[in-house]
Amino acid sequence: MVLAGPGLARASGTGPASRPRRWAWPAAAGACALSLAAFVAGIAARRPGLTLGWYDLNVYNHAGLIARTLPAQLYTWQLHPGIKFTYTPFASLVFAAGSLLPWAVLRWLMTVASLAALAATVWLTLGALGWRGRARVTALLALTACALWLEPVQRALHLGQIELVLMALIVWDRCQPDGRKWKGAGIGLAAGIKLVPLIFIPYLILTGKLRQAAVATAALAGTVLLGLAFLPRASAKWWLTGYFLHAGNVGDVGSLLNQSVYALVVRAAGSARAATPAWLTLAVVIAATGLAAAAVLDRRGRPVAGWLTAAVTGVLVSPISWDHHWVWAVPALVLLTDAAVRASGARRRACWALAAGVGLVYGDWPARVTGPGAFAPQGLLGFFIGPHPGLEKYHLHGLAVVSWNLYVLGGLALFALATAAAARAGPARGHPVVTHPEQAAGP
Repeated sequence: MVLAGPGLARASGTGPASRPRRWAWPAAAGACALSLAAFVAGIAARRPGLTLGWYDLNVYNHAGLIARTLPAQLYTWQLHPGIKFTYTPFASLVFAAGSLLPWAVLRWLMTVASLAALAATVWLTLGALGWRGRARVTALLALTACALWLEPVQRALHLGQIELVLMALIVWDRCQPDGRKWKGAGIGLAAGIKLVPLIFIPYLILTGKLRQAAVATAALAGTVLLGLAFLPRASAKWWLTGYFLHAGNVGDVGSLLNQSVYALVVRAAGSARAATPAWLTLAVVIAATGLAAAAVLDRRGRPVAGWLTAAVTGVLVSPISWDHHWVWAVPALVLLTDAAVRASGARRRACWALAAGVGLVYGDWPARVTGPGAFAPQGLLGFFIGPHPGLEKYHLHGLAVVSWNLYVLGGLALFALATAAAARAGPARGHPVVTHPEQAAGP
């Protein structure tokens, strides 16, 4: 993911040398249209795994209703045994506004907003990498067509999750000009809803963007104060009792769908208690290394690689990282594609292979491919375990160790690429601008 940037620009000049490919734009538009049509057809046909259930959105909606009517029960209420509202009090105020809408309107609004957020993430990332004009539009269409069929994206859409929207908010914030006085506010707002984006505040400090870090912190503080003003009792429970520190509040930390380093260690150690000391050590090492690598990449003129490295680091060290939290595979796919388009020879082939690897690891695979033991038809998680993976999570062996930790291992591979790129980063330079249609042929 971190091979893109000035290093490739120096190696390959202004881009791939090839004659204009006028078919690239209509081909990309057709691919995107077919991808969306297949998504809609899958919903209409109620295909397993594609039918939208909006389960998590239902939790959000109930939390919003409770925040408006019975706020004292916000963190004691359960949709089902073990299914609680675990986001911040400020998040419940956001969902309270959504709960004013009819359920039929809210659920489709969330789906449309998530699809728009997916496209916005691709568009903004391409712009930050220097893509302009028709080439940018072509790449947007082609990459969105591919990104829609990543399992984390499909899962987020299926659940009505907020992950795609939060990712787009963070990417939008990072892609604003540094001169914008309010740059950083998007990070603070995202962290005020869900704590994982807090990883970006030390990242901003390490990159020397102190004003942006201060803006992010102020925005976060504003969300805390709003929660305290409107939901004082719930805010006290959330912030003062350590409620947000209890990973078990959101379900089984050893679940197949928890794809964090903590979950990997829990499954290896046999219990959360046995895993915690080792995980804390690993989390500190990964966070420190990842933030340092992200800062180096940013300071060497590779800001996209920098903030993406920070995002991957955050998902790795968070104790709970559900499969849909790995939507950050989308900008990773964009960055690797950009690297492949700019490179030549063996390096170009390597970049395309890495991009294909992201699609392979995080792809949404049909049930006939993944088999009965996988999280079918939504990815290769658990592919090698057999028909009852839930019974085997503490007794993994062979390839099952890989398939039960596939997303976190993929994240660690991206993390390793980031640290390697940071170690060999050259002097700071900007991205060349991609303006010609033939330069978008690669995506």
